Amino acid sequence: MKIVAVQMKVALKQVEQNYANAEAWIRKAATAEADVVVLPEMWSGGFITSELDERLADVDGQRTRAFLAKLAGELKINIVGGSVATKKGADYFNTCYVADREGRIIADYDKAHLFSFAGEDQRYRSGDKLATFQLDGIACGVVICYEIRFPEWCRKQALAGTKVLFIPAEWPLLRVGHWRILNQARAIENQMFVVAVNGCGDAMKDRQNAGNSVIIDPLGNLLADAGEVPQEKMILGDLDLAELDKIRNNMTVFNDRRIDLY
Repeated sequence: MKIVAVQMKVALKQVEQNYANAEAWIRKAATAEADVVVLPEMWSGGFITSELDERLADVDGQRTRAFLAKLAGELKINIVGGSVATKKGADYFNTCYVADREGRIIADYDKAHLFSFAGEDQRYRSGDKLATFQLDGIACGVVICYEIRFPEWCRKQALAGTKVLFIPAEWPLLRVGHWRILNQARAIENQMFVVAVNGCGDAMKDRQNAGNSVIIDPLGNLLADAGEVPQEKMILGDLDLAELDKIRNNMTVFNDRRIDLY
């Protein structure tokens, strides 16, 4: 499975600009013969909390779903659509949509663990379900940004059979060291591929995104790394799923869990 991670520069509150930029990157990924292209968290308008309003939220995800489905079907590429702010009824959510090669929306996920440190929990409502799906017959899942700090949630993905975990993010430069360590830890402890796609540019007012997007194998090795400079770019990783099965069969971590104790 060939993955392209788009480390996109997200322009705060510039929705039209961001949709156009995302489309350009998705088309570029298709020319690289990618099987899957992945966008960062909140790519449509930036990580907006207290200043979020209806102009920045996609009502019922209609625009984003149509946008991803159209491009996926036209280009015959799977798209893990990062996340966007959505409004469902009276509530706002941080939502990821996934489109397959046929242009079908096959999964949606509302971020379950909200970043209270930045007030996300004051403006958004949390989701309440795990998101797993198949891309080209491969078991995949998604968690969003802050959720890599919750190993239980990522372990639940592994127990559900996930082999490739996608992690769209808008992670700040201030804590970039945590970003790199936690993503590698989640890959190693769950023996799965991790595709961690961060934005670059301003995360919010006076706060820069870290970039540092990475694609990691089940042993924690970096298959692709956007580097330390947070600039717009895409990275490509070729995932060997047979190697994952070999690792899991060789080191049977899951068989040694003490579910009688925890």
